[in-house]
Parts: sequence; structure tokens; C-alpha cells
Amino acid sequence: MPVQLAPAIGIDLGITYSCVGVFQHGKVEIIANDQGNRTTPSYVAFTETERLIGDSAKNQATVWYHGPKIGVQSKGGLKTFLFYPRENGFMVPKKMKKTAEAYLGQDNSD
Repeated sequence: MPVQLAPAIGIDLGITYSCVGVFQHGKVEIIANDQGNRTTPSYVAFTETERLIGDSAKNQATVWYHGPKIGVQSKGGLKTFLFYPRENGFMVPKKMKKTAEAYLGQDNSD
């Protein structure tokens, strides 16, 4: 009986766009995100109520290149969070991982 290998997930984290693929059944498939696109913009943005990653963040993009940190105020304005740009960069691969898990039928909510 042949050994069944678990799918392998690969993320191409780019400066402008990122994508995620799965190697299973002897082939690689680039997975579409929740917008139906096979690439995801490497953008992170914040609204008053949520964190946006990918297409929705790119649509909200404004020029935030004026300082070393990005300030985000919590809902209701009770707390302010400061993020370095490199911290925002970790949010994109996390989104790619969730895209792959959804494709594979795995629910590993954080």
C-alpha cells in the first residue's frame, strides 16, 4: 500500500504580490484567494474596526511612508497599537497560510 504524503504548502512572499501553492497528488496548484485571484497584494491596512490584508487593503491604500511606525487605534479608541512596517509584513504570510488551509479544508483559526 503506497504511503500518503501530507500536502506541502509553499508561499511566494513578494514585495508587491504574494501567492500560495499546494503540492499534492504529484502536482502544484496555485490557490485562489477569497477574491478569486491567484495572487494577493502584499498590503496591510487598518480601518476603525478591522485589519485588512491583500486586495481589500490595497483598495484602502493611502501613503503611509511618512514615519517609522503605523498607529492603529482600537475600536472605541481605548488603545493605540504601533506597528513597525516589518511587523505588518508577517501578516501577509499568515493570510497565505489561511488561504491554503481553507483550500485543503482545514480550519486552523487563530
